[in-house]
Amino acid sequence: MRRTRGALPAQLPAAEAEEALRRLTRFLARALPLCRAHTTEFYVRGLWEQLVAARPEVVLQALRRPLPEASGSAAVLWDDDTFSDVFCENSKKLINVHLFALAARHYSLPNLGVCTPLEDILEALRGDSQGASGIKTDEFMNNKKSHEVQAMSELVDKIAKYCGVEQVIDIGSGKGYLSSFLSMQYNLKVYGIDSSKTNTNGAHERNRKLKKHWKTYQSRARGGSETQRLEKPMKSEVKCKAINEKPLSNNSSLQSQELGNTQGLVPSCVFTEVAISETSKQTEINLAQAQSDESKLSEEALAILSVLPADAVEVFSSSHCNYGEICEEGKAQRKMAFIKAKVSKSSESNLYFPLTSYISAETELSDIITDLEDCIMVGLHTCGDLAANTLRIFTAKPEIKAVCSVGCCYHLLSEQYENQEDCTEEMWGFPMCQYLKDEGWCCGRNARMSACLALERVAVGQMLPTESLFYRAVLQVIVEETYGVTKSDRHVGKIFSKSSSFLDYVRKSLKKLELDDSKLPDSCIMDYYEKYKHRMNELEAFNMLKVVLAPCVEVLILLDRLCYLKEQNNIAWSGLVKLFDPVKSPRCYAVIALKKQSCL
Repeated sequence: MRRTRGALPAQLPAAEAEEALRRLTRFLARALPLCRAHTTEFYVRGLWEQLVAARPEVVLQALRRPLPEASGSAAVLWDDDTFSDVFCENSKKLINVHLFALAARHYSLPNLGVCTPLEDILEALRGDSQGASGIKTDEFMNNKKSHEVQAMSELVDKIAKYCGVEQVIDIGSGKGYLSSFLSMQYNLKVYGIDSSKTNTNGAHERNRKLKKHWKTYQSRARGGSETQRLEKPMKSEVKCKAINEKPLSNNSSLQSQELGNTQGLVPSCVFTEVAISETSKQTEINLAQAQSDESKLSEEALAILSVLPADAVEVFSSSHCNYGEICEEGKAQRKMAFIKAKVSKSSESNLYFPLTSYISAETELSDIITDLEDCIMVGLHTCGDLAANTLRIFTAKPEIKAVCSVGCCYHLLSEQYENQEDCTEEMWGFPMCQYLKDEGWCCGRNARMSACLALERVAVGQMLPTESLFYRAVLQVIVEETYGVTKSDRHVGKIFSKSSSFLDYVRKSLKKLELDDSKLPDSCIMDYYEKYKHRMNELEAFNMLKVVLAPCVEVLILLDRLCYLKEQNNIAWSGLVKLFDPVKSPRCYAVIALKKQSCL
């Protein structure tokens, strides 16, 4: 039942969101050439001489120096005159690295003032609902995924309650980490849709095993135990488990399923499974009572039991309890009626359906989900265009009352103005909002790939792989000068980690590129290495400039999506929320929107 709707946090007005986008694009129009350049071409195109006026050691020193707080007298008024001090008006080269770093920080999401604090929206959505018990998700998923699922599921549950819905559609659900947790922890009916048959199969199997041990996790959460390992489940649990089942653990194969394939299509119905709702301890005792003398139940009652999952029936087996003899016909009938009611209830709540289907902006959800009802749509790290299409489906479908989307893989976005010869009537991943469409704005694939860099991780010491990037850049010089090849359909791949030296790296790479390495003696290869090794600091400095600029490119993509939502007439509230710790999960911002009450 929908609860009384309270006041949502103040949202960024549409005009202010667009103005922030305008100011950002003025900066990026000058700075983006640094990100549009590919590191592979660093030496062959002379990118340092072309784009940066300062010496590399000066750049590195400036970027490593702490920046002053941008407030009071230290604040900079970022306008076209200031940008002229950052980039040379004639050569367009970067001339003031310190001001560049200040500008990049100013146009990052934490400093633009366009985000809604997570605490504010959680407090507004909280209402009278009580928080769920703290299940330790790191027992059945890795630390990164555990952090993401815990944070996002809490928010999604509160949005669902606020909107008065119980159905959730998880787009790009992968192995079902978020979907299964929403279902079991919050008793939501979740449809997880992924384009990969492999992922759907993995989600189904993982969910089956997770349900098997869910009561153990709940007991630990209630008891506050943090040291007991999953390999030692509760005795009452062990009795009712099949011998050939293995408990989940941090070392289980489920940890590695994140690396599975992402292709294939398969019908959805085969992966539908009902999970028993864990309502209360008293309910469990009642069910155990009802089955303690199951031999005296009618055949109809046994037929009812047979529709439950095998593990659910075993959990409530008669071995748990010993009760007095029950022989009254009326009592047996009441027991059967109770079981029927329980089955009916379990078919309406605590469900997770992994489905396989490709999702586009034109997808009709009712063709995939036969019992589609009022719901919310979520996506945890939806790749490329899928994040944009999630927002388009949300705005177009009246059944979807809210959306919470965290995108990733910006380099996989399609861009309307990147290839002018392409059809202009297609649904593009970027841009979405009218302002950037009118401006014909284009990032380019290399810039979008730079947006995936993690500044926060570099800041805490997780440095860039400079040596491997250097190897690849010098290899490109060899390939172009010796073989005359500037473009190739073949890729070097991850050869660096398998190479013992630069010489070994080049030999293996040439074979991978199907080029005759007999043309190059070892001495010639090493001559190239000696020629460029003193310029490795140029490459390091150049990549640090790209890392510093990366958050600004991400802001461009996220503000584009937010402005698109604010252009829609049926949206009551929309905002950007920092949902995750950026060191643990660099793609940490969620695009959230709720429809107007008349649409609910």
